[in-house]
Amino acid sequence: MSWIVDEFGTHWYITLSIPFVAALIGYVTKLVAIRMMFEPIEFMGIKPYLGWQGIVPRRAARMASVAVDTMTRDLISASEVVGRLDPERLAEEMTVPMREATEEITREVMAQYQPGLWDTLPESARRLVISRVQAEAPRMIKSVLEDVQQDVEAVFDLKEMVITNLITDKRLLNRIFKEAGRKEFQFIARSGIYFGFTIGLLQMTLWVIFHEPLIMPAFGLIVGWFTDWLALKMIFNPKQPIRFLGMEFQGLFLKRRKEVAADYGSLIAEEVITPRKVIEAILKGPLSDRLFVLVRRQVQATLDRQTGIATPLVVMAVGSSRYTDMKKTITTKVMDRLPETMLYVEDYARDAMDIRTLLVSKMQQLDEEQFEALIRPAFEQDEWILITVGALLGFTMGECQALVLEHFSK
Repeated sequence: MSWIVDEFGTHWYITLSIPFVAALIGYVTKLVAIRMMFEPIEFMGIKPYLGWQGIVPRRAARMASVAVDTMTRDLISASEVVGRLDPERLAEEMTVPMREATEEITREVMAQYQPGLWDTLPESARRLVISRVQAEAPRMIKSVLEDVQQDVEAVFDLKEMVITNLITDKRLLNRIFKEAGRKEFQFIARSGIYFGFTIGLLQMTLWVIFHEPLIMPAFGLIVGWFTDWLALKMIFNPKQPIRFLGMEFQGLFLKRRKEVAADYGSLIAEEVITPRKVIEAILKGPLSDRLFVLVRRQVQATLDRQTGIATPLVVMAVGSSRYTDMKKTITTKVMDRLPETMLYVEDYARDAMDIRTLLVSKMQQLDEEQFEALIRPAFEQDEWILITVGALLGFTMGECQALVLEHFSK
């Protein structure tokens, strides 16, 4: 045993560095693994295989789909989003901008389809036509929203809206997973230090006893692989709290459910399911043609009521086919102006929908499996790649460590 003591005494500073280097290996491999999950946003290298793209942005479609499945199945529905809006209050909020838009649209359409007739009308008559249409605008808006609320799914696909936004904005998708798992990622990185140092103590002991260079890369590989694997397991396991040696243990992500719910709910409400995006999805989304039919029906009914006795004269003047075209043109112009007009109701819609409160309260009701599904895809998808990369990095750093030790041992 004297030679072991001598060996340790001669190169004590090098020998004592072994567990610290192991801790560094554990930490660096974790940082690299976390970064590889989210960066780069776009593929860097030579496609298709020589290069890398962050796992989350590379699998954006699947990641978004899995996250949204949980969100729309267990947390929120299209009817809950739109159903919280009061049609009468919405119409009231839109009165001023719609009055301005209605006057402009009416003048443009009449000047386009029957400039002679419109120009010959006295201004008082033109103002009467405009004021009648303006008076009907709030009622039309109220009627359209009531029709929408009766069958929300027919004109608004919440799941499609969220998935499209997340796939289009991969940075936002990254933010959702990063924000929800912020402390978990910090734990992964820090755990590499503690686990690595602990394993490094065993590594140091074996080095002093056997003086075998292969010990360094072998343990580097173990540190890189085992610490990645163990950290991932500890985030989600055990699902239920258990007591051991007087202490309570539970998966970190599941243990801080209230904090995660607050962060997740805020981010989704501020960045994903916002009044503006909901409005745009309804007006321009894949089901907007059905809303167009609703709006057209209401606009045409309004025109027919307001032209009254004058309708036959208008039809005679412009022709029945052109009269139909005129009504379609008016509808199109109303649709074109609606996105701008609807911005006036954003504050009211945000308060009425209150997406954050709804999400947070619903998240508190999820069971462990459902709650885990909010972020698990980011860790689970291709996690073997992360563990493998950690092992290879650990092996490489261990080999460098062996070369240094051999140099100072000569």
